[in-house]
Amino acid sequence: MIPDKVTPANQFAMRGYQCDIDGQNRYTGNNYEEKGRLFLATRGEATHVTGVRKPVIVSRLEDNKVLAGKIKTGWNSAHLIIRGNVLIHSINGQMMSMVIDDDPARARRGQIGVQVHVGPPMRVEYRNWRLKRF
Repeated sequence: MIPDKVTPANQFAMRGYQCDIDGQNRYTGNNYEEKGRLFLATRGEATHVTGVRKPVIVSRLEDNKVLAGKIKTGWNSAHLIIRGNVLIHSINGQMMSMVIDDDPARARRGQIGVQVHVGPPMRVEYRNWRLKRF
């Protein structure tokens, strides 16, 4: 998640873009804006966001179910490319979603956070993080 701020009511809750990854792969690969504009692109979509209407699908990258088949049980590799107003989410070398965000109110910088939802005990692991600034 690349949020623009921590929410005032909860110091651990953040607002902003997120690359969804979930254990059942219902949402893995989606671009979602937490506590903001919600789904910006679902798996398999390239969208254009302007801020005056819902995101418009400008292209289909691949069928959602085909892309879901690229997600592994166990370790997956996530590669996020964010350059200016273009956000690309790839999982295991496969582009899952792309957003062109032309909303003038969009976040332009922020913090990086990871999210685990409330629920039964679970184990989440991350490894080999690399950040590259252009």
